[in-house]
Amino acid sequence: MEYRQADGEVEISGVTDFDIGRTFECGQCFRWNPDGSGSYTGVARGRAARVRSEDGLVYITGDLADFENIWRQYFDLDMDYASIRRSLCVDEFMERAARFGAGIRILRQDKWETLCSFIISQCNNIPRIKKIVEALCREFGDPIEFEGGEYRDFPPPERLAPLTEGDLAPLRSGYRAAYILAAARAVADGEIDLEKLAAEDCADAPRALKALPGVGDKVANCVALFGLHKLDVFPVDTWMKKVIGERYGGSLDTSVFGGYAGIAQQYMFFHARSQPPPGGGTLAGDVGNM
Repeated sequence: MEYRQADGEVEISGVTDFDIGRTFECGQCFRWNPDGSGSYTGVARGRAARVRSEDGLVYITGDLADFENIWRQYFDLDMDYASIRRSLCVDEFMERAARFGAGIRILRQDKWETLCSFIISQCNNIPRIKKIVEALCREFGDPIEFEGGEYRDFPPPERLAPLTEGDLAPLRSGYRAAYILAAARAVADGEIDLEKLAAEDCADAPRALKALPGVGDKVANCVALFGLHKLDVFPVDTWMKKVIGERYGGSLDTSVFGGYAGIAQQYMFFHARSQPPPGGGTLAGDVGNM
C-alpha cells in the first residue's frame, strides 16, 4: 500500500479488495451515505470524512495524520483481503459469492457504536436503522464541523446511561429504547467491558453480550464480528438460513473457512441480498444483517 497527501485528501493506491460501495452497503455499518456521485460521507471515531474511488485509487478527505491514526485501521488496510478471499473459495458457490463480493472489508468500528446500532437493527430495515441512529446522534452526539456542514459524533454510553425511555422518545425506536439504555448502563458501569471482550477468546464475546437485555444470538454475533473484529464469527439471519438451506442442505460447518468465517458470511450475505427476488423488483429496502 502507498499513500500521499493530495489537495485535502489522502490518495491510497496498492490496496487490493477495497470497494467502498460494497464495504459500506453490505449491512455492517449505518453512518455512511452515498451522494449520487459515487462518494460516501460519514462519521467514525469522532471524525467526518468523504471517501471516493477513481481509476483504481481511493481518496479520503483529511491529512496524513488522520489517515495514519484513524482511517488506516478503520478500513483494515493492512489486512490482505485478496488472499483471504481466495482461501474462502472452498466450493463453486463460494467462488461465485467471493467473486461477487470482492472488495468488502470488515471495518474496525467503534465497539460501543456497533453494539448500540445492532440493538437498533432488531426486526428493522436499513433505511429505518439509519434514521434512528442519526436521530440518536443528532439528539445526544457532539457536533463535528465538516465542509461547511455540521455532523454529529456517536454519543458515548456514559451520556446515555442516565437517560430515561422518555428522553429517547424523539428517536422513535420503540421497544428498543429500553435495550439501548440497558446496554449503555452496562458498558458505562463496566459490567460489560467491550475492550476486554475484543481481546478474549472468540466464543466468550457473544456469550457475554447475550447477558444484555434484548441481545440474542444474531445481535451478539454481529457485534462480535463488526465491532470486536472477531473474524471467525458467522452471524446467521434469515438470509443466511436461506443460503445454507439452498446451497448446503441446511447445515454448514463454518470451520471450513478457517479463521475467516465472518468474511465468508459477508460474501454470502451480500451475494444473496443482491440477487433479484422472485417476480422482479429490488431488495434495497429489505432487512439488513438482522
